[in-house]
Amino acid sequence: MNKELNGNSVELLNEDKNLSDRSDLIRKYQKVRNFSFELCKSLVTEDYVVQSMPDVSPTKWHLAHTSWFFEAFILSKADPDYVSLHPQYNFLFNSYYVLVGERWTRAMRGLLSRPTVYDVYKYRDYVDEKMLEFLGRSSEEIYGNFASVVEIGIHHEQQHQELILTDIKHVFSINPLAPVYFERKVKIDSNIPKLNWIPFNEGVYEIGFEGKDFSYDNEGPKHKEYIESFMLSSRLITNGEYLNFMEDNGYHRPELWLSDGYASAENEKWSAPLYWKKENSKWYNFTLIGKQIVNPAEPVCHVSYYEADAYARWSGSRLPSEAEWEIAANDISIEGNFADNKNFHPVPLEKSNGKLQQMYGDVWEWTRSSYSPYPGYKTLPGALGEYNGKFMSNQMILRGGSCATSLSHIRKTYRNFFPPNARWQFMGIRLAKDV
Repeated sequence: MNKELNGNSVELLNEDKNLSDRSDLIRKYQKVRNFSFELCKSLVTEDYVVQSMPDVSPTKWHLAHTSWFFEAFILSKADPDYVSLHPQYNFLFNSYYVLVGERWTRAMRGLLSRPTVYDVYKYRDYVDEKMLEFLGRSSEEIYGNFASVVEIGIHHEQQHQELILTDIKHVFSINPLAPVYFERKVKIDSNIPKLNWIPFNEGVYEIGFEGKDFSYDNEGPKHKEYIESFMLSSRLITNGEYLNFMEDNGYHRPELWLSDGYASAENEKWSAPLYWKKENSKWYNFTLIGKQIVNPAEPVCHVSYYEADAYARWSGSRLPSEAEWEIAANDISIEGNFADNKNFHPVPLEKSNGKLQQMYGDVWEWTRSSYSPYPGYKTLPGALGEYNGKFMSNQMILRGGSCATSLSHIRKTYRNFFPPNARWQFMGIRLAKDV
């Protein structure tokens, strides 16, 4: 199997300067596809096939589904004579695109021993070969019709790279052997930098994406919102601070919780963030770098919206709205602890500078905003319209990316969304206050 893409593919292009954007798109495609392979280097065959809960998909399914996306939305559309490597892959690796056709049940993806991991990599090689041929040799008209869809496919794969990490973490977490995905040294630090409150004035602000660069359809249109004066915490909430909430009986005080949240905590027997376990009076945290003693200085993660909201109430504050978050992030450089850094875990803030810090990377930050369309929002035509719009119900917005997100994938306008009881993603807490 050729798991590295053909580095000579750019040479397929002729020298016309009006085709330079193709070279750029090919480089993006190759880089992202290769990173998926990089993320799987530490896995053995048995790791690829496990599904530990319905929300988790086997690693091999992610690798196949991202290839299917390019096949279903580009190759089969651009070439009426295109033939898939297997006629049933469209059924097995479609996720939720009803307009594309029937789908294998999501909760049963882990029951498929075939196609094998070898077959999936062979499928990726096949799709890569066809995609590079398409990108390099298709006519200007056909290329122009599909270039934006290729861009969506690239970012779609980056989303699944994040899922590869979060899903294999859950898979490993239920194994008594506590497998280690990635080894690195960890320094335990109890020094928690001071939390400051950064004020923002009331006013009418513009939020949402506008421009020619890539964005998802749910990030726009750009529009105006009136915002009351507010303050945002200068950094993320840490494990040490969350431990104080736990020790103050925070999980068993219904006055702090939304009704659905308290019911979830009782039914699921929540008493700490996901992956925390108390042994011999000490809290331990299962991570992608192994079982670790809970580091008080690290940003707390793997908490649901309900837990984040309860913590905020306990602390005498609240969660920010997504508009407040975006306004605060307006002049913040997009830098932080991303998947590119290969920490695969939140890292402590070394010291406070009195300004907003940790806005990007480390953990996705829960907001109090429900996932709904912006004024004037319209879904994309056809099956791609199912990508975002149809999920605008019973979900809450998160912002900023995490240690499992690629740097090139995030924007200040990026709207992630999950149900309020979700915990297995790298989800954390930043606080807000009214002025």
